[in-house]
Amino acid sequence: MTAETGVGGSLPRGFSATVANIGIKDASDDVVVIAADSMCSAAGVFTKSLFAGPSVVVSRDHLTDGLARGMVVISKNANVANGPEGLADAREVVALAADLVGAKAGAMLIASTGVIGRRYPMERVRTGMSGLAAPTTTTSIDDCARGIMTTDTVPKTARGEITTADGRVITVAGIAKGVGMIEPDMATMIAVILTDAEIDPLTLRHVFTSVVDETFNCVSVDSDTSTSDTAVVLASGAAGSVDADHLRATLLDVCTSLTRQIAADGEGAETLIEVTVDGARDVRQARRIAKSIVNSPLVKTAVHGADPNWGRVAMAIGKCSDETDIDPDRVVIRFGADEVYPRQVGPDDLARLSEYLRGDEVVIHVTLGTGEATGTVWGCDLTDGYVRINADYTT
Repeated sequence: MTAETGVGGSLPRGFSATVANIGIKDASDDVVVIAADSMCSAAGVFTKSLFAGPSVVVSRDHLTDGLARGMVVISKNANVANGPEGLADAREVVALAADLVGAKAGAMLIASTGVIGRRYPMERVRTGMSGLAAPTTTTSIDDCARGIMTTDTVPKTARGEITTADGRVITVAGIAKGVGMIEPDMATMIAVILTDAEIDPLTLRHVFTSVVDETFNCVSVDSDTSTSDTAVVLASGAAGSVDADHLRATLLDVCTSLTRQIAADGEGAETLIEVTVDGARDVRQARRIAKSIVNSPLVKTAVHGADPNWGRVAMAIGKCSDETDIDPDRVVIRFGADEVYPRQVGPDDLARLSEYLRGDEVVIHVTLGTGEATGTVWGCDLTDGYVRINADYTT
């Protein structure tokens, strides 16, 4: 099946949530607490940044046994680079969320995103958290998605279902945020995936890690890795067991949908760029070349200006100079279905290609001729809007 984009609805069975404003920055919702009915299988993939935030440090520690009871997400403040005090603040937030759901602090995970170098306003956080209503099953996935937004312009949700041989329906539903400082190396990127499937922690970790590698690790808005990147999956088991391969396929659909939504909503973005590289020596080579293309400011601005300048794509391939098995005479570059290299592009082609680049989604397809592997990554164009958002971000 294919995940439905932007379709949230109810939480999967076995989960409840609360969404509220506790005064982190403004009047919009800034805290989400998700709770499972009982301890459940859980897995996470996190940033490799040397400046990893306390939320990452705490969640990594709490996931060592592959089990969790729930998660709290704070938006609009990353609480990064604040020393021992920042770590203590994160642990206190986890303890407050644990009290709310009746769990041990070590069973709760935390994610946090926003400005780096600013501590949580803990007096407001304590007051706000103590006044929260307990998580309920009536809270929707859509509300959770809105509660974790920072500079996102739209909430990001996706949903998929598996019908088992005995007629049971397994649900996988996910939320994500992130539009800038995005190139996860496992932006600021947070994803929370919930499923009512029953699956053991070790299998879930193996499945989820491989899915993240194909999805969230293949998105780039600006080539900058956040200090707080977090992708977590919780499996309540309320709908019973499911074949691991079927669950992986549905997780892949849901996470691919969220990845594309992140790329399309990149700060200031007007065009989603998908780059597929095939005929590569291996997947690593395919993804490296694809990332070189999607991260190139010259490629991004060419797409934004609807300029079919395929030479910029050739440049982005060529600068990967240690990939010595790539021979330009075997490389094929396409915009959409149209070959632009080595085929000669005439004046009539330019008008058609320019019109294609004005669309909401642009596909750049490169065949390397070094093997049979394929890799796909997603990004967006580079606009003056991105510059203004980030020039004015903290002022």
